[in-house]
Amino acid sequence: MKFSSQNPILSIKNLSKVFENGFCALKNINLEIHEGEILALLGPNGAGKTTLISVICGIQNISSGKVKVAGKDIVNDFRFTRSMIGIVPQELSVHAFESVWATLKFSRGLYGKKNDPLYLETLLKSLSLWDKKDQMIMTLSGGMKRRVLIAKALAHEPSILFLDEPTAGVDVELRKDMWNIVKSLKEKGVTIILTTHYIEEAEEMADRIAIINNGEISLVDEKKSLMQKLGKKVLTLELKKPISTLPISLKKHKLNLSTDGRQIHYTYNNQIKENHIIQLLEDIKKAKIPFKDLSTKQSSLEEIFVKLVQESK
Repeated sequence: MKFSSQNPILSIKNLSKVFENGFCALKNINLEIHEGEILALLGPNGAGKTTLISVICGIQNISSGKVKVAGKDIVNDFRFTRSMIGIVPQELSVHAFESVWATLKFSRGLYGKKNDPLYLETLLKSLSLWDKKDQMIMTLSGGMKRRVLIAKALAHEPSILFLDEPTAGVDVELRKDMWNIVKSLKEKGVTIILTTHYIEEAEEMADRIAIINNGEISLVDEKKSLMQKLGKKVLTLELKKPISTLPISLKKHKLNLSTDGRQIHYTYNNQIKENHIIQLLEDIKKAKIPFKDLSTKQSSLEEIFVKLVQESK
């Protein structure tokens, strides 16, 4: 099922969640997610990531606000909206006394999908589970059980897939398989919302980043734009000979000298004009400070995330 790219496939408006003990886990969340994009939902432990996913998926009730999937309200049209969604939870919650094949067939039928052995076979093979299809889930290793969770979430061919810390505590091979599947699903137009503590995964996979902290969305932006606006670059000059201090003539550039006097560091943002770097290098040359090498390093998404969380406290 295809939807217009002009309309969000998932729309969250003024969403709040208050538990019976009075704790407000989500505070007036507003977020729109479009078909075929990958959104990384980042935030520290207890920020509200899992609660938000649970509310959207119908696991937790809404306290106030609206959530729509493909234009349909998740409360009034829960059968339709729930069939659109797949979720890979953090916990290994699978039917231990069933076979892998039986679990997938049941999950597919639960959402009204016709039996499709070829699709399930392809799915299991993509997750290196085909040779385990007749085994009882209780006999599988933790990594294999995680693969079954992923297969179960995809059994009914959802249009939206939630991945709640899908690679936490799993082996490198599964992480690699997981992200290969994510890439192939994106190519098919599946919308993916993921939470992860592996910031490098979000940096590699996501189209947009949403930062959640203390139950509030503090920022939503395209990954490239976020990196450009908040990211810093550091130009490092490796000197031929150590120096004890920087000359007064270079003070305007706000440089930093390493403790051993062998490196000069210049921190700048992405909006700086190229000729400013050229002028800096010319001024260093005029100051008669010879250098043998130079390199640049850009802030990672992890560094940006830590900065944003600290600023929101």
